[in-house]
Amino acid sequence: MNTHLIQSEVLVVGGGISGLATAYQLQKLGRDVRVLESREIPGGNIGSLARNGWLMENGPNSTLENDPALTELIDELGLRPQVVQASDTANRRYVVKQGKVLPLPSSPIDLLSSKLFSAKDILGLIKEPFIKPAHAEESIHQFVLRRLGQNFLDWAIDPFVSGVYAGDPRSLSIRAATPKVYALEADHGSLIRGAIKRMWQKRRESNAGDAQQTTGLQTMPSGKMISFQNGMASLTLTLASRLADKLHTGTPVRQIQQEGSEWEARTASGQVFRAPRIVLATPANVSARLLKWVDPTLSDLLDEIVYPPVTTIALGFKRNQVGHPLDGFGVLIPSKEQRPTLGALFSSTLFPGRAPEGHVLLTAFIGGRRNPETTLGGEEAVLNRVLTDLSELLDIRGKPVMMRQTAWPHAIPQYELGYLERLTKIDQRLTKLPGLSMRANWRDGISVVDCVKNAKAFAASF
Repeated sequence: MNTHLIQSEVLVVGGGISGLATAYQLQKLGRDVRVLESREIPGGNIGSLARNGWLMENGPNSTLENDPALTELIDELGLRPQVVQASDTANRRYVVKQGKVLPLPSSPIDLLSSKLFSAKDILGLIKEPFIKPAHAEESIHQFVLRRLGQNFLDWAIDPFVSGVYAGDPRSLSIRAATPKVYALEADHGSLIRGAIKRMWQKRRESNAGDAQQTTGLQTMPSGKMISFQNGMASLTLTLASRLADKLHTGTPVRQIQQEGSEWEARTASGQVFRAPRIVLATPANVSARLLKWVDPTLSDLLDEIVYPPVTTIALGFKRNQVGHPLDGFGVLIPSKEQRPTLGALFSSTLFPGRAPEGHVLLTAFIGGRRNPETTLGGEEAVLNRVLTDLSELLDIRGKPVMMRQTAWPHAIPQYELGYLERLTKIDQRLTKLPGLSMRANWRDGISVVDCVKNAKAFAASF
């Protein structure tokens, strides 16, 4: 087999949002960078499909614009005119309790009238500021149970964890998975006291107009929820276009190795890419495979990072088939309800142009850390599980007029107990491999905005 050598200053393996954003930022700084992506279409888990008036997402349906790095990137790419903000109803989120779909409180006032929590639960919050911080690492389950009690764990935090991580709060590390929540206790000794102090700090920093928006104690993530007119893939495809011929799609890397002071990436077609610096912007299990013969210990550390399977199902219905008003972000199903479905987004409510006129689009999720087996059995079996749940909960009559499934065997990395120690060990191994770096959502945050923010910071320190 004839080999073809391509030399550059930096190699980025992986063309998902982390790899594309990293390469773009490095290119801005004048680096000669090449990106190697195994699939024909870049974007990783981000992918949008328009068909017959429907606009569906394979992965993330939105992102929060709550960091300057994302704002700057959108503006630099000329995407601002395509940005669409979520409807005002996105602030309303539903949770299932004892078979009923109930709104999750979005403010302290809502909490007082919520059917999710009893007067005893609410009165129990009075003691929260006086609970001493823990001295050992805790799971989200342990942390919330200690500070807020069983019902807040069951009906608020558990479904949140399922919705964001498809994870198990008994396994996820509070410090690694939700560092901002952990910091409230670490910095202020109390979630409530810390949230109030941050609220007043925001008010002081805001101008008179913005101050009106921060007079309440927020219980939802801050920032504008956005997408794009043609879906989330607009971000990754535009990044790809800026990289032009420096992006090599349909180019799976078979192995990487050190050659003197440089790194080589060999592809299945026999191409050899060489550079003094290489960035693995790939899922942990893929990086583990590529590093198996470079550093077996590092490979094992990466391979042990858990990615549960999740299946995403886009479901289209005529509007009159669905009895629920769909007036919110979506519905989350706590594990205590013992249903296979994790939840569903009300996609056509969130953003315009997601469904033909007179129709609605739901995006359901099934699987995750607790129930990986629910993704098995074929498309029909998975669809029936989801329809059984959603038909009852959302008063859906009949079959969907449109359906599309996307299976992710390795969906979302789990920041479980011991995760920060694992990252320390990984970084220690990397010090022995000069020129090798890693930049993916298995560290420093799983969201789109996290990946964009971390890519910019990484390039600046390169």
